[in-house]
Amino acid sequence: MTTIIRRSIGPALGGLRAARHGTPAAVAGAVTDTASAVVDTVGSAADAVVANVVGKAADLVEHGGGVAGTARLLRDIRQGRSQRTLAGLTAAGSVITAAEIFFEHDRSSFGNRVMWWPVMLGPVGGIAGIAGFCSPRMATTALPIASLAIVANGVQGTYLHVRGIAQKPGGFRRNAKFNIETGPPLFAPLLMTMVGGMGLVAALLRRER
Repeated sequence: MTTIIRRSIGPALGGLRAARHGTPAAVAGAVTDTASAVVDTVGSAADAVVANVVGKAADLVEHGGGVAGTARLLRDIRQGRSQRTLAGLTAAGSVITAAEIFFEHDRSSFGNRVMWWPVMLGPVGGIAGIAGFCSPRMATTALPIASLAIVANGVQGTYLHVRGIAQKPGGFRRNAKFNIETGPPLFAPLLMTMVGGMGLVAALLRRER
């Protein structure tokens, strides 16, 4: 899994680093190439995860049926064995949240480069979550690192959104309701923080049997 990620995204990240001090057009092109590489890698990894899940389900039906599988799932939850489940949820939540953030920030034409950070971190969290689903080692290394970055970015986004609302005419004191409704979504960045929090919790839990 890590080899696939390095081979797929490594060249694109290298181009992004090389172009970061160039013209805005060069930076935008590098960002587009990196995003395309991330999406392709997430798709390939997702196919592997689906194949793994289907295989496990078929094995479960063959050796114990749905009742036994449900009992095993409940037992794993009671014993704190939910690492793979939370890693998968982190992957899905990261990609979905990043897509929503992209459309929201696109409405503002990405007026600030910082707006690209959560869009880039979403696919990174998706890849780390899938890697953690497939590999116990990745679940305790790559996943918590990516999740911590997502949590930090969510906290930063909350601060920036609060500041954006406060800078509107009237701020929070005189025109709070109108400014909250028309300004940056106040609690949206915290959703990203919660996704990152799931990844951090996943790294602490035991793996399903």
